[in-house]
Formats: sequence, structure tokens, C-alpha cells
Amino acid sequence: MEYRDSPEEARFRHEVRTFIRENLPEHFISPEYDEYQGPRTDEERALLGRWRKALGERGWIAPHWPKEYGGGGLTVSEQFVFNEEMAEARAPEVGGMGVQMIGPILILYGTAEQKQEHLPKITGGQVWWCQGYSEPGSGSDLASLQTRAVRDGDDYIINGQKIWTSGAHRANWMFLLARTDPDAPKHRGISMLLMDMRSPGVSVQPLINLANDHGFNQVFFDNVRVPARNLVGEENRGWYLGATLLDFERSNVRSSVALRHTVEELFEYAREHRKNGQRAQSVAVRHELVDRMVEANVSRLLSYRIISMQKHGVVPNYEASMNKLFYSETQQRVARTGMKLIGAYGLLDRDPKWAPLRGRVSHTYMTTLAMTIAAGTSEINRNVIATRGLGLPRG
Repeated sequence: MEYRDSPEEARFRHEVRTFIRENLPEHFISPEYDEYQGPRTDEERALLGRWRKALGERGWIAPHWPKEYGGGGLTVSEQFVFNEEMAEARAPEVGGMGVQMIGPILILYGTAEQKQEHLPKITGGQVWWCQGYSEPGSGSDLASLQTRAVRDGDDYIINGQKIWTSGAHRANWMFLLARTDPDAPKHRGISMLLMDMRSPGVSVQPLINLANDHGFNQVFFDNVRVPARNLVGEENRGWYLGATLLDFERSNVRSSVALRHTVEELFEYAREHRKNGQRAQSVAVRHELVDRMVEANVSRLLSYRIISMQKHGVVPNYEASMNKLFYSETQQRVARTGMKLIGAYGLLDRDPKWAPLRGRVSHTYMTTLAMTIAAGTSEINRNVIATRGLGLPRG
């Protein structure tokens, strides 16, 4: 595993740090900015626009895209350095699913018309995308999805439902998987389509989580017509398009850095907080904090393991499952430790005056409950590790 930068990586890291120092508005790293809510005022939106413009001038809104499509053309190792430094600076992301997911798929499988229509709008921040994958009966077993797309002349007619659709209430477009051949084996009868969210027959209903955030939605399709030209790749081959993301940096280093930041904030709170002139924290809680810091650094080392593999042309498999499993369960442990540390103050959510750390601890505690379900359950990841990593037989 590689821990140190090559000379080229070190030079690029210095370039990224200099760029951040000269261009990132300080407001985004101040306690006043709520990273969970995003920009809420005209001033914050203007600052975010300035940050986006600076990134766009270097092609760093989509750093891993080829330059001819408005990206930065970075190598996998440069992507890792870029992501790590942006996370260390707490710099806000501006690309969303358009940059991270559908953009790369269109670059490799989209038609010339699709690329021309969608890619410039993604890097220009004109369009936001959401992902239509999960369904009420198709989560971990996504290939069992039942949303139908039936060809009718120059259109597909879509009927069905998607759930846990992040950002659908704000998105302009959705990339979705739908069943186009109900008689084929479940992985082979699925197609990917691009759908305008303003299409007649599309309805979006909010799903409010435990932390009172509106991030998720359920989306219903009632005879929605999607032009056949919006088919991505071949009909009935949509399931396999997701493999295109394997060539991009997928170490999740941004999340592991954020995890360490959270633990450092808890340490700082424990050092400063006193009750009746004495530190209120027990020895047990202090030991827990040390355990959480060790785990946060292990999470980062797992990210380094993945990027070391990718730099040598090896595609991570069970290693990515190890990373996701450990990170998501560590997040939950960090949140529980934080709640022990702040005690009854955990009942205050985002109260700027009384809630410790502006309510981030209690908010994280509520949002991390779902982390071992979203993006691959702990059970699924353990199965991957057991069968592909340890060579154990399937149960």
C-alpha cells in the first residue's frame, strides 16, 4: 500500500492547496455555514456561484472527465489527491449526480446528441440530476425492479414507482432503470433511460427522515412518455452500464476525512466543556473518543488501500465492500459516542445558541441510522467480503 505521494502527486497536491487557499470563500468553513442544509441565503448562493466559477475555469467541477467534455482530465491518483484536499478544506461539492454518475456513463455510452445536450449543462450547473433505481420491493436486489418501459413508436411509455430518490424534488432530469423485456432473465431485460422530470405523468412525493430533512422522495410514473432517443446504450443492457464507474477514483476518501473531522470536533468539545469547573467527561467516554479516532484513521487507510490498487490497474472488489462497511458502521459508533459526550444537549437539534457544535451531533446520530442500509446494506457487504474476499461458499 502506498502512503506517500510521488513527486508528481506532491506537486499536484500543492497546486490544489494553493487553489483552495486563493479561491474557497471562508464562509464555507465557518460555523455559520450548515453543510447539511446547503446555501440558504442569496449571499451563500452567490458565494457558491463564485466557487463554482473558479472550479469550472480549471475543469475541476468534473475533474475526472476528459477535457474535451469540460472536465479536468485527471488521472485516478490525481483524482484521489484532489478529493482528499477538498475534503480536508471542507470545500462544498458542486457537481452532484450529474458529474459523478450519469456524466461518465454518457461519455462512454451516450450518443453524440445526448452528449451535446446534457454534458455542457452538467458542468455549467444548469441542470441537476437524480437517480431512479430503487423501488419499494427492489432495494438490495435491485435487478428485481418492476418499473416498466414499453416501446410505443418513437417513445417509451413508463409506469411504476421509484423510492429513496435523493434530490428528486429539485432535479430537472432523472436517469432511471426500467424493465423493457419482462421475459428475459432479470439482469438482462433492463434499460437505462433519461427522463425530463417535467414530463406529464411524473409525480414526486417527499420522504422526510428522522432528522426532519427532505432529501429522499418517492416518484410515481403514470404513462410517462420518454422519447426513444433518450435510451442510453443498448436496449435491455442497462444493468451493465453501471460498471463504467469502476474506472474512476472510488476510495471514498472524502467521507473518511469528514469522519476524522467529526471526531476532532468531539475531542475539542471534550477539552473545553466543563461542569461546575471540572471536566464532565468520564474515563470511559475519553477511551471511546480514542477508539473513534483510531477507527477514523483506519477508515482513511482503507481508502488508501483502494487507491493504491487502482493506481496499479487493479479494480477493487471486496475491498470496496470492506471500506463501505467499516465506514458506515464507524459513523454510527462516532455518533453514539458524541451523544454520550453531550448528554441531554443531544435533544436540541440545530439550535444555534444552546446545542453543542450547532446541533451536528444529534443530527448525525439520526442520519447515520440509515447508513448501514443505504448504498449497500451491511449484510450484503459482509456476503461480498465472505464470498469474494475469503472464498467462503454461498449460504
